[in-house]
Amino acid sequence: MDFPPPAHPGPAEDQLLVLQGDHRSSFVWEGQLSMQPLRPRRPDDLWEFIGEHPFHARVVARLQATGFYTIFELGRMQLDWSLITALVERWRPETHAFHLPTGEATNTLEDVQVLYGLRVDGLAVALPQYIRSMARAQFLDMMMHFTGYRPQGDAGGSRVALSAIRDHMAFLHPDITGETEDLHIERYTRLALLLLFGCVLFPNTSGSKVSMRFLHHLQELDGLL
Repeated sequence: MDFPPPAHPGPAEDQLLVLQGDHRSSFVWEGQLSMQPLRPRRPDDLWEFIGEHPFHARVVARLQATGFYTIFELGRMQLDWSLITALVERWRPETHAFHLPTGEATNTLEDVQVLYGLRVDGLAVALPQYIRSMARAQFLDMMMHFTGYRPQGDAGGSRVALSAIRDHMAFLHPDITGETEDLHIERYTRLALLLLFGCVLFPNTSGSKVSMRFLHHLQELDGLL
């Protein structure tokens, strides 16, 4: 019986995969990481917070209008650490694709739509140039205007601590009722969306902060997607 040739231990050509020397797969082939699965960040704090501070029906209605409420409904997902580790080892930043034995595969907007139920058609989302050049004081003013909350401190650029947002929402939570003014409902909804962006959709390397730049896209809550 003829057996297939053994798998090649690395890229056959190195002209494209120029980061191979620092890629995780190089260490795997040398047997250094076979027993070290990755531990991705999990937004447990978000789900625990929502469990302790469930959204009022009026906030739920506003979140549904934005198109993002389906992610809150999905809640915490059970993750397969070994599978995620294997996928990371096969992800190539040079090509933005997974290099699998069956060929190359990449993430598409259709995948996002299937997994999260988000609408992905329409115009692309982009930040105006003036937002990119804003100083922190201007971001704090924008935060105050759209959420009614101004974080303390002058350090951090455009980012704000997720814990500070949670603490402020916990302070506001008892006052959210059927009689609360629409303005305050919308402000609370924007804070909830910032938590969602920072914990689930767009977590950054800090794992504890979210960019206030997102507020530019949260000015109008209806039909965000």
